[in-house]
Amino acid sequence: MLHCNMDSSRHALRIALEDLLADLEHARRTADLGRLALLTYCELRRWARTADRQPLAAHAHEMFLGTPYADRESFLRNVDRLIDEAQQCLSEIADDDCVTGANEGAPQGPGSLGSNGRVPPGRLPR
Repeated sequence: MLHCNMDSSRHALRIALEDLLADLEHARRTADLGRLALLTYCELRRWARTADRQPLAAHAHEMFLGTPYADRESFLRNVDRLIDEAQQCLSEIADDDCVTGANEGAPQGPGSLGSNGRVPPGRLPR
């Protein structure tokens, strides 16, 4: 029973991160700085703390409480690095799911990973 619950929570974390990355990518494409700030500081940091991904949570925290940005481009570069870190977390979670079989019986709809456990090409364009 515990193993089943752990798989379920890991699956929920993966789905939440997929949704969050889609929101981040959309905000990044449209250069919505306010939305990017909200998503990275509030949502991504919360997800990282819940998933015990402390380096990602610390990066999101430092991004807003560290030194101010010189310009818009430096902020966007930092957001891009944070999105890359989050995508790496998603890949690691998907790889873990493939190894443990946690995806068995999981829905394979439009918001899910491809058959190889990775985000399909073109799903999250910049």
